[in-house]
Amino acid sequence: MLQIRHLTVRHKKDYRVLLKDFHLTVNRGDKCALIGEEGNGKSTLLKLICDPDFAESYVDWEGEIVRTGERFGYLPQELPQEDRKKTVYGYLSEGERFFDANPGELARLCKRIGFPAERIYADEPLDILSGGEKIKVQLIRLLVDEPTMLLLDEPSNDLDIETLVWLEQFICRSGIPVLYISHDETLLERTANMIVHIEQLKRKSVPRNTVVHMGYADYIAGRKEQFAKQEQLARSERRDYDRQQERFRRIQQKVEHQQNVITRQDPHGGALLKKTMHRVKAYEARFEKEFQDMTERPEYEEAMFTKFGQRASIPQGKTVLDFNLCELAAAADDSGERKILSRNVSLFVRGPQHICIVGKNGCGKTTLMRLIAGELSGRRDIRAAYMPQNYEELLDLDQTPVEFLSDGSKDSVSMMRTYLGSMKFTADEMMHPIRELSGGQRAKVMLLYLDTSGCDVLLLDEPSRNFSPLSNPVIRQMLADYRGAIISVSHDRKYIEEVCDRVYELTAEGLKVREKELD
Repeated sequence: MLQIRHLTVRHKKDYRVLLKDFHLTVNRGDKCALIGEEGNGKSTLLKLICDPDFAESYVDWEGEIVRTGERFGYLPQELPQEDRKKTVYGYLSEGERFFDANPGELARLCKRIGFPAERIYADEPLDILSGGEKIKVQLIRLLVDEPTMLLLDEPSNDLDIETLVWLEQFICRSGIPVLYISHDETLLERTANMIVHIEQLKRKSVPRNTVVHMGYADYIAGRKEQFAKQEQLARSERRDYDRQQERFRRIQQKVEHQQNVITRQDPHGGALLKKTMHRVKAYEARFEKEFQDMTERPEYEEAMFTKFGQRASIPQGKTVLDFNLCELAAAADDSGERKILSRNVSLFVRGPQHICIVGKNGCGKTTLMRLIAGELSGRRDIRAAYMPQNYEELLDLDQTPVEFLSDGSKDSVSMMRTYLGSMKFTADEMMHPIRELSGGQRAKVMLLYLDTSGCDVLLLDEPSRNFSPLSNPVIRQMLADYRGAIISVSHDRKYIEEVCDRVYELTAEGLKVREKELD
């Protein structure tokens, strides 16, 4: 059992309170999903639970975290830099129970996760694996160690659809408690029986947390219904208040007018008017006191808002891409060998089509996207912008968001501040180095980069992977409304359903058209 009592967490740099007097109990059978907007402290909470040293460099905290002998299996949002140069075997062998594992059970685990068992003994460095393959190797190490509680930070990131289905089944059937963060709404809807919602209200100056024992879909629906009723009641009470205030105002104006016209020859009338005014004031004071407890309009943290791609436009008959490749190969390994991933890869995109490419982890989707980006970058008749899976390929982590997005001029800086504000960045966060931002905040910076580049073709490698489940519906609507062309890689089933016109699967024999019903 995990118990958290009176936990308060403050950011060291801007002293922003992420959590205040937070309480949580996680018991056996709980599948507890942490949700909230980007940068609200979800990953920080997981780090503090696992080992406070993981977060001591950037937050202060007070309170009590009672672990009662739990052995945690922690999956970080990003593979630590010091582990990326290790080989698959070297990384796995550092697990506490790897050498005690039954080879047969280890092979079965690899098969369920979709990672070839023979590769766990390979000398290939983790750094050359695809994003989904890195997640799979980390999950194998965690599960072999037989933890009594799992702490998973974005376990669904980059996993292929087949492994996502396995992950959903694993979480649901697991006998141990699971505390996890995910931006995959389908996974949340199918797995969570407990929700922890971390919010930052009043421009991120007031923290609020909600803990409920219910599924994700029920929580979101109930929250919307509750807020709608509260909003309706608050508006009704405000209208009654305004009408009564107007009535008092008219009475006061009438009495004051009568006082002005009464002469000294009618002192009795003046006295009566004073009594009338006194009664009106008394009624008004009593009325004000009664309305001190008016229903307040609901406070909630809004998802980001931005208008995206307003200038983009591709004619229906315009050839955006006519791509043909005899062989798709991975980068050469230390021996100089290049692994052939696919053959006879062809992709034709015309007009403002929205294309998605799916496929198993390691099949070459990101490699293909880089090649397509390289081909389109030389075109003069269209303007393409690329959002890589690894943002560090484009972002300078030492720059602030304002520095990265603006050209340094006063007008440009002012405009980018406005855009970042629409993405729910605070003034302090705009001036933080990008390396100090959460993965979701970096994704927002990338989205603004795409928008301000004035492109009419978007190349997106896992575009929804770091946005919160509350922001992702906004992202999907923005991209669905985009009037340019989109070529993307994604395993997000809601993204594929709502944004994409056509889906291709990358196989060893090239790209094959696939139905959108992916699970």
